Amino acid sequence: MRIVDIREKTVPIEADMSNAFINFSKMNVSVLAIATDEVRDGEPVVGYGFNSNGRYAQGGLLRERIIPRVREAEPESLIGEHGDLDPELIWRAAMRDEKPGGHGDRAVAMGILDMASWDLAAKLAGVPLYRLLSDRARDPRTPAEPLARVWVYAAGGYYYPDRGIEALQAEMRSYLDLGYRTVKMKIGGAPLEEDVRRIEAVLAVLPEGCDLAVDANGRFTLEQALAYADALSAYPLRWYEEAGDPLDHEELRLLAERYEGPLATGENLLSFQEARNLIRYGGLRPDRDILQMDPALSYGLTEFRRTVAMLFDSGWNPDRCVPHGGHQFNLSIAAAFHLHGAESYPGIFAPFGGFADGYPIEDGHVRLPDAPGIGLELKAGLAPVLAAVRG
Repeated sequence: MRIVDIREKTVPIEADMSNAFINFSKMNVSVLAIATDEVRDGEPVVGYGFNSNGRYAQGGLLRERIIPRVREAEPESLIGEHGDLDPELIWRAAMRDEKPGGHGDRAVAMGILDMASWDLAAKLAGVPLYRLLSDRARDPRTPAEPLARVWVYAAGGYYYPDRGIEALQAEMRSYLDLGYRTVKMKIGGAPLEEDVRRIEAVLAVLPEGCDLAVDANGRFTLEQALAYADALSAYPLRWYEEAGDPLDHEELRLLAERYEGPLATGENLLSFQEARNLIRYGGLRPDRDILQMDPALSYGLTEFRRTVAMLFDSGWNPDRCVPHGGHQFNLSIAAAFHLHGAESYPGIFAPFGGFADGYPIEDGHVRLPDAPGIGLELKAGLAPVLAAVRG
């Protein structure tokens, strides 16, 4: 068994909206395919990966450094103890000659390769990814049986040039109609008074048993973050997300001292070391706050396993984790590692956001199907993209 080809293709996403920091109209994604000489049902076994939204495509890094190293590796050096291609051995080959630190886009590129490696490994084993992870990759302190259902929330509520409050309310109702019970909207892209009106408008359409989270995407200075905290304290929010710069732990600590409700952060931390510093210095509270580290943006699941162990060792339970990204890779990780839940992007960031039809939402939870791998092939909108990168 060996890898016969690795291909990357840069693909645009469909997004005409903004958050408090960036406009997504020019955002793109790297899609990666790892093809093998193993044949099942008359077709070669191929693993697929792509980066979560919010970070751009990584074609240069992948094609110039990361993919060539895997191609140059001796085939037998990538075979693990189970007799299949091993994602961790592929990860090590790809990271050869890389210095510590300087994470940035390299972490995203490695996350793409790692997602494809784990998709491939699960397909070679003939099992869903969440089952493979539960059997081979979970921390021993995590329950052995994966979750049967995973809590998910619908992320949306972006700023659009031609939409007002009524459109925002209609968007949130559409998520409830799909079965979600928690929705999230953006703040920080408008003055505080306007954002408060938007929050009140969304809360007004949420029935009992449903709730709202808000996300500033790291926009605020400390003064702004505290002003919003004071205003938000009047509302029953699920959480207040990423008020300031993701690496400004002092600002986060001061915010946690001021705001009694749950805070959420972590999606823009790109390594185990950055996640550890957040836990050490960010002033977060293990009884209420939410960690959103995204494996697809931070060296992949192979690195995220170290983060889970660090959380256990630091007195946190990984069930405080709700990974950012809104795709099926993180959904499988949440099921296998017994995380609190996962993000979803229903109807936006097409064709990458949201889940396939085989993942129905029931009372805010997803029951994962039994398809081998991540299950990306179940997502109809992704089919032409996967075919194009596979070649």
